[in-house]
Amino acid sequence: MAPAPAPTAPYPTGPAPSPASPEPPAGVPGGAAGRPSWALRGAAALVAALCVLPLLVVAVTALQSGPAEAFALVWRPRVAELLRNTVSLVVLTGTLSAVLGVGAAWLVERTALPGAGLWRVAFVAPLAVPAFVNSFAWAALVPGFSGLGGAVLVTTLSYFPFVFLPVAALLRSTDPGLEEAARSLGLGPVRTFLRVGLAQLRPALLGGLLLVALHLLAEFGALEMLRFPTFTTAILDQYEVAFDSRSGSVLALVLMGLAVTVLTLEMLARGRTRHARVGAGSARRPTRARLGALTVPALLATGGLAVLAVGVPAWSIGTWLTRTGEAYEPVVLGPAVRSTLGLALVAALVTTVATFPAAWLLARRRSRFAVLVERVTYLASSLPGVVVALALIALAIGYARPLYQTAPVLVLAYAVLFVPRAMVTTRAAIAAVPPELGDAARALGDGPLRAFARVQLPLMLRGTMAGFALVFIAVSTELTATLLLAPTGTQTLATAFWSASSSLDYAAAAPYAAALVVLSAPLTWLLLRSGREEPAT
Repeated sequence: MAPAPAPTAPYPTGPAPSPASPEPPAGVPGGAAGRPSWALRGAAALVAALCVLPLLVVAVTALQSGPAEAFALVWRPRVAELLRNTVSLVVLTGTLSAVLGVGAAWLVERTALPGAGLWRVAFVAPLAVPAFVNSFAWAALVPGFSGLGGAVLVTTLSYFPFVFLPVAALLRSTDPGLEEAARSLGLGPVRTFLRVGLAQLRPALLGGLLLVALHLLAEFGALEMLRFPTFTTAILDQYEVAFDSRSGSVLALVLMGLAVTVLTLEMLARGRTRHARVGAGSARRPTRARLGALTVPALLATGGLAVLAVGVPAWSIGTWLTRTGEAYEPVVLGPAVRSTLGLALVAALVTTVATFPAAWLLARRRSRFAVLVERVTYLASSLPGVVVALALIALAIGYARPLYQTAPVLVLAYAVLFVPRAMVTTRAAIAAVPPELGDAARALGDGPLRAFARVQLPLMLRGTMAGFALVFIAVSTELTATLLLAPTGTQTLATAFWSASSSLDYAAAAPYAAALVVLSAPLTWLLLRSGREEPAT
């Protein structure tokens, strides 16, 4: 008789009894069974400490004049307006991103939609177009394009792939047995999806929505171009226009409060369950639903979304590129491309490696310490780039003057800002590898590090590379921190584009926008490949 497959139903992540030991082995490299090594804990704590430094600087600056005056600065009609704008943007964009991301993923992965491979590429392609380039394209195409409606449209089209990618990956790899069992018990397709499918998709959906919300809290370029004020744009105004770091820091504290709220809601919604399966059944190809009469409406919907998210910016940038002629000064892209590539490669590598200790602790033993490290890194990344940059400038001038305006400080700022991008994918990649595989390798004679390198790391590599690609794209398109921290004479594609577009020189800005898209495209393709798992035939 063949052995029964392992259960796929959710189960608590807390320790379960084992005949061999009172605690289940955690498979942690270099640690005793069930206990993460002190080196792993120390590395995670160091990353959290580096991320918390800008938060401490912001808090100290905001409270320099006392809590009473800080409270008076917060209790103003302008702050209420900024709060309303920011919350409205997060709620509306998050909701639309969830609907579009889940709907597009389901059509591509679970239905017989014609051209599914093409649509899969089209729905990941918006990640290659930075949000501020997208807003540039729409503003150049539609006169008067601004306000909440414009901001929601641009940010939704830019960020819904953060939901589509993980949800589509789960739909490809999730065992359809539970859904088939629900259908056999009399549930229709809709009720099956709502009661069973969404429960399995919840970790991926919440992780994608968390990335969308954190990006919105820290977004500057797109919202400034669309003239929609939020806390981020107001903070930059306080720093650059009013030269008031204290008021800007007070606003940053309010923004941190919003980030804490978002992180808490995500943690409560995620709960303490996980889905896993060991066995060949997890590789079975799900049955695709036939659309029938809905095929044409589905194609129109997917085609319309692709045109809005990719076609409009491509057409707008192409139009302005054709207008570049003898009347315009020639654009030299070489130095900006080289500096962008160098900074992005180094920062993506440093950030991906830095997230691994905390991601391992979260995936293997979700202790209070691991959750605290994760929350600290997420909270730090919710600050606008200008706040993190000014905090690091203050630290460098006060305590490490030789590092002022050097590449290491800029790379540190990138790591603080983009840790969650790598954290979400790395944690998911580690969680998807059953710890029992490492335990089996150790039982057969491999040491902890050898078992990890030979058995577990290859299985985690695809998801880890997705995090690397996300950070690379983010660094290559980062704007505000780069403007303040880049070494003298260093110009990236993003800063060159912003300099040209700020003066409304769209023809000069278009080559830099095109270069940003071309540079991000291969990494976007890597993201698509990283999330693809071919089922067994």
